[in-house]
Amino acid sequence: MSVHLKWGEIHPRTLLADLARLPGASAARYGAELAWREFYADVLWQSPDSAREYLRPELAAMEYDEPGLRLMAWRDGLTGYPIVDAGMRQLRAEGWMHNRIRMVVASFLVKDLHIEWRHGARHFMRWLADGDLASNQHGWQWTAGCGTDAAPYFRIFNPTLQGKRFDPHGDYVRRYVPELRQVGVTSIHEPWTLPGGPPAGYPAPIVDHDRERRESLRRLEMVRRVAGRGVRPRPPPGPRLASFLVQCR
Repeated sequence: MSVHLKWGEIHPRTLLADLARLPGASAARYGAELAWREFYADVLWQSPDSAREYLRPELAAMEYDEPGLRLMAWRDGLTGYPIVDAGMRQLRAEGWMHNRIRMVVASFLVKDLHIEWRHGARHFMRWLADGDLASNQHGWQWTAGCGTDAAPYFRIFNPTLQGKRFDPHGDYVRRYVPELRQVGVTSIHEPWTLPGGPPAGYPAPIVDHDRERRESLRRLEMVRRVAGRGVRPRPPPGPRLASFLVQCR
């Protein structure tokens, strides 16, 4: 329903009213996701500069790499990591991705490629049919560790494990990455392990995830040292999500 919410074709209160009649954890989870949407809208309302600037300015000291060929590979779905590439190609083809895939590809850009979150946020806003400024910008800031969550930078998604967990048979990858349609289940998320390497036309991984994960944590430690010399973190503005959840019941 994200596209319909974005374009005002349905109001969140309408959805909440329908959910109120449904018992179970699924309806509660759906309501929580709607609450997150309203929460981010409130944060943007109270801190309008956060649409473009860091909500937690101390994280602006993070060392990022210059965008270049790696950013282009990410945009085009040519990173060599199947779940990332499938998501980026779906974005260009359909203007939409599941939230799980959005988190995976965002983490890959910021943590594996060390490219500043604003480049990813701008690309999403260009292509997403449900591109909501508040949810998009603050979702990216959550990934980059400069948003409303206390310590999200530690959450570095392993793209291979994420693929195996959420696309265990590789159906999603094969749908959007035709170069891998003939690859079996055991190698679909690690095509570089095939005897002859990745199939023709599909790239080898452009980075080594384990190495880049360590590099990301090193850069985070450098930011902490700078903050420890006198830059005081600014607490996130706005009401806590819990207050929204209470209102949704």
